[in-house]
Order: sequence, then C-alpha cells, then structure tokens
Amino acid sequence: MSKSSRITLVGAGLVGSLLATLLAQRGYAVDVFERRPDPRKAGFIGGRSINLALAERGWHGLRLAGLSDAMRPLAVMMRGRMVHDTDGRTNLQRYGRDDSEVIWSVNRGRLNMTLLDAAQAAGARVHFDARLESVDWKDSTLSFRSDVDGSLRTHAAGVLIGADGAGSALRQAMTQATDLGERFEPLGHGYKELEIPPLTAFDADRLPADLREARANGGTFAMEPNALHIWPRGGYMCIALPNAEGSFTVTLFLPNEGDPSLARLDSRDAVRAFFERDFADAVPLMPEYLDDYERNPTGVLGTLYLDRWHWNDRALLLGDAAHAIVPFHGQGMNCGFEDAVELAELMEGGIADPAAVFAEFERRRKPNADAIAAMALDNYVEMRDRVDDADFLLRRALERTLAARHPGRFVPRYWMVTFSRLPYAVAYARGDIQLDLLRRLTAGKRNIDEIDLDAADALVVDTLDPLPAT
Repeated sequence: MSKSSRITLVGAGLVGSLLATLLAQRGYAVDVFERRPDPRKAGFIGGRSINLALAERGWHGLRLAGLSDAMRPLAVMMRGRMVHDTDGRTNLQRYGRDDSEVIWSVNRGRLNMTLLDAAQAAGARVHFDARLESVDWKDSTLSFRSDVDGSLRTHAAGVLIGADGAGSALRQAMTQATDLGERFEPLGHGYKELEIPPLTAFDADRLPADLREARANGGTFAMEPNALHIWPRGGYMCIALPNAEGSFTVTLFLPNEGDPSLARLDSRDAVRAFFERDFADAVPLMPEYLDDYERNPTGVLGTLYLDRWHWNDRALLLGDAAHAIVPFHGQGMNCGFEDAVELAELMEGGIADPAAVFAEFERRRKPNADAIAAMALDNYVEMRDRVDDADFLLRRALERTLAARHPGRFVPRYWMVTFSRLPYAVAYARGDIQLDLLRRLTAGKRNIDEIDLDAADALVVDTLDPLPAT
C-alpha cells in the first residue's frame, strides 16, 4: 500500500470525514462517497440523532486533524449530570474533580460539516448523493446510485474502507461474499428526540418569572447550560444536552413494549399524560414536544458485533459500521475517532500489505470496542436506575475519596473512559475490580463516616497496581 494507491472511503459522516482528513494529510489520494446530499448545501437532517458528548478521545482526534480550535466555539461544557427528581428538585453530580475534567456537548450536524470542510481542505475528494448499490469483488469495482436522478456510476476502489454507519452498505456487500460473524443485539428500548428551544423562542408572558428575568438580561438557556440533564425514572429516562445557540436536545429513552412504553404512547393525549406525570418540570420548557414526538421517527437501540472487521485485503470496516453501540456512555463517536487515529497511524509512511494492516487494526481495536459496548450498556442501567439510589451515591462518595487518597492507583472507571486515552479494555477490567472493592467496603454502611478508611487504603494498595500514564 504505497501512498500512490488511491484510498476509497464509503461514508462521509463523522468517522469517515476525520479519517479522510488524517489520510489526506499524510499524502494519500482519498475519495469519499456519501449517500446523503452535501449537508452544507442541503442542510443537516435531524430528528434521528442524539447530541454528541465529546470527550478526551474525541478531542485527541480533532487536535491531530488541526480542528480543536475550530470546534471550541461550537461545544458547550458539561460539568456533570444534573439529576431531576419527580418533584422538580435538581442535584448536580460532577463528572470530575473540577472544570478541567468535563465533557462537551456538540451538535452532530455542525461537527460533520466542519469535518467535511477539513477533509476537502486536506485534499480528499468527497462525492455526495452516491448510495453504494453493489460491489464487484473480482476487481473491487463499486457501483453508486444517485437518489436525485437515479443515475449509476462506477468506481475502481483501490484500498477500500467502510465508515458508513450501523446500517453499512459496504458491510452488507461484504457479507454477501464472506462471513463476518455478524449479530445485532437489540436493547428492547427506543428513543424519541424532542427540543427545549432557546429562551428567545418563548412568548415572554408565558415564561416563569425567573426565566423571564434571565431572558431580559440576555440569557438564552432555559436550564443550567453546563450540565447533562437527566430525569431518571427507573427503567426509562429523559436526557437533555445543551447546544451552543441556547437550545437543548431532549431524548426520551423508553421500552418498546410494556407499561410505560413507546407502544403505549399511541396518541397525543397519552404522550401528554405521560410527560405531565413523569417529566412535569420539563413540559413547560418544551412548547412543541407533542408535535416533535409525532414528527420525529422512533430511534432503534442495540449493539452490533462482528467476529471480523475485514476481509483479507479487500475491505475494512471501522466505527459504527464495525461496532455500533448504545449511546449511554457518550463514547460512540469518541471510539470511532480513536479508530480513525489508529488506522491513520498504522498507514503512516505507506504499508506494503493491506491485509496485514487491516488485521493489525482489528487486533488492536476489537477488544476495546467490545469493552466500551459492555460499559455503554452498564451505563444505561446506572443513568436510569441508580443516579438517585442511596447505595450508588455512597459508593460514588467513597470512590471519590479513594481516588483522592490514591491518585494514579484508584481511578474511577468513568474518568478512565472519559478523561484519558487508556484502552477501553483496561478501563473495563479495572472498573470491575474497583467496583467489587467499593461494594465490599460499603456493605451494610449508610454513610462514608462508617467506613474504615485505613482498612480501605490497605485494600486498595494490596489489590491495585498503579495505572500507566496516558
């Protein structure tokens, strides 16, 4: 694989655009084919995508692409989870020790358009309105269909890489030729996307006095902007992430069947009654939530597993095309960006054997993708069921105490995942060991004053080796 070889990427979403940028910056000739029209001209299609939480792994990829400064103005800092009780009270649970340990809410569409600009500026050629219809594997010729006029074009692939998302057309073409060991495990829950608009969109006379005053003083956010808001209700939840212009993207996660469930919310009256009962403090902030609920499609949640991400030297999959996960750790994009960085570094300087590169990429990344998939599922249970649970809060308090007493040795799993670039597999395994310690130390206790911290210190030192620096 010399740098004279043309790289063909299928998919110009977040991961595909970043990979195109990184490869073009390294001197590769890159063609990217995207089934959608150019969002910078046609507008970004919303209503189906959850806001993105940008963490250190994602920032690292943006820094390497030279885009961190461009993204800062578009990102809103989130210090922690703002938990909303059923009676409307709120409680902020910080993610880290201070504002150096935060995550950032970014709009998917604006990020994608920024990445497309960067890919083209680096020299990548991006072809829009090009839906992959088939692959002739004899000579790796791809056929693309236009959704606008139905025309068909072909392309000789060269080195072929798929970053075209969970519904990957390239993956489907590969499975027709070889067994990738694909399985999809549905969560049994779906989601609906709603919106809290900026204060400027409200009729001032209908706002509560405090928000009317905030708007008069130039405020734009209807809630605390620097937090990820959660309404945990045991088995289901709502979340809201801030956008730079003052709105919040609200997402309802609910079982597909049962009571309550998406199946039961089959009328405006049913939706209204459900929200007024379970999310009463959010309802006045969402003037069009009933219309949003009817208009926006129901999102599907589940985990995609493949035994193999590549087929010899023919093609490689990465990002959601290889390992789509549920969104509850906010790591899908961050993991995909890590994929792009890893692959670009493996291709640094040109590689003679594509099959060896693809195999090495899969060897390095698959254990980490499997680990974050498991942690994302765990985090859904935590967010919807445990953030207001007394035992969980006691373990969290002890976790913070031990982290302060043993820096570099007792490190919360959330910190390892979100604020470091330690391999996900390390964070997953280490997190399980630490959770067992926390459960043993808090068993039968009601508050942290009842815990013998000297004994806890000895247990930590005896059980945990210091973590490597990242």
